[in-house]
Amino acid sequence: MDDQKKEQFRWKFYLLALMLNGTILLAACAVIAFFLAPASLKLPLVLILLVLALALGLYFRRSYYRAKQWLDENSDPKEVRKPTDISGEQVQEE
Repeated sequence: MDDQKKEQFRWKFYLLALMLNGTILLAACAVIAFFLAPASLKLPLVLILLVLALALGLYFRRSYYRAKQWLDENSDPKEVRKPTDISGEQVQEE
């Protein structure tokens, strides 16, 4: 993979990581809001946060599969690696 494609992948991975973190954060905020929000705001706030988490999660999933497909199309053929033992030394084939 050339440098330009590596940089594209780096940005794709970065955005995926942000989306996943946002999904987890929204779900966690919904749980916290369920226990700490005033009674009058509890249900609407929890529902809004859960809907946002679900929407971002679905968008993340779609973006993940697109990035995976892009990586499969743009990656170099896999190199054959020799097996190593626990110390990192190459294992002798018998």
